[in-house]
Amino acid sequence: MDSKAGDLFSAEPADAAGSGGVVGNLPTWISALPHRLWLPKGLSASVAKEWFDRRRASIRPWAGFVDHRKFTKPRNFGELCQRVVRNFDTYNSNYTFIFLGLILYCIISSPMLLIALAVFVGAFYIIHLKSLESKLVVFGKEVTGPHQLGLAGAVSFPVFWLAGAGAAVFWVLGATMFVIGSHAAFRELEGGSEMEELFMEPV
Repeated sequence: MDSKAGDLFSAEPADAAGSGGVVGNLPTWISALPHRLWLPKGLSASVAKEWFDRRRASIRPWAGFVDHRKFTKPRNFGELCQRVVRNFDTYNSNYTFIFLGLILYCIISSPMLLIALAVFVGAFYIIHLKSLESKLVVFGKEVTGPHQLGLAGAVSFPVFWLAGAGAAVFWVLGATMFVIGSHAAFRELEGGSEMEELFMEPV
């Protein structure tokens, strides 16, 4: 058991340790990190970058997004529903970045949340690395995939609780619903009043 716990940050090449434990000017365990920190396929950096690039490419111009001349009060409840549905479809990427911005603001403004996230990420990496070396079994069941995230969440839960993560989540959700909901309800549809009248015509 001691060998398994001690080889977490050990170098993979056997001959590297024999050369004094240093590769260049860095310790061997640091040089070995890039080869050992493998992410699951669903959490790979390429997938995240591809998703981010698609969202960024489909953003509507922010100048038009916040143009105060395009905001009017809906004439009735039916028009309000049409605006919300159509604007969510039109400005989906803009709303996504607003949501991410609110999350980032909440995290940056709370040092305890930063610590809690660091604990969660560290726990997940350690659990994932150990599962790569050998099967990780908890209560007689192998821990794989999403279960690793769940186990890391359970380990870091006390820190999140102390950081007031619950209140932060409700703040982000409330702020998101207010900002995005208000924009979607009061922003005129693309195409002006003609488009709204077209959607308001009885079928």
